[in-house]
Amino acid sequence: MTNNPELKTETITETDTYIAWRADEPDGETTYHLELNNVTIHFFEEEWQEFLKLAKALANALG
Repeated sequence: MTNNPELKTETITETDTYIAWRADEPDGETTYHLELNNVTIHFFEEEWQEFLKLAKALANALG
């Protein structure tokens, strides 16, 4: 993550190889980030909420 004092970050959850974290940006926007091995996906709040719906639907479909 970053050492920028204006950027507050928080780890949401992590495993040995994956991490989900959020950042409160200096402009007031909250962004979410998924680091999956060598791929990082960045989401704005609305995109994150849609991704969570997709993840829940996927878990229900498989579970």
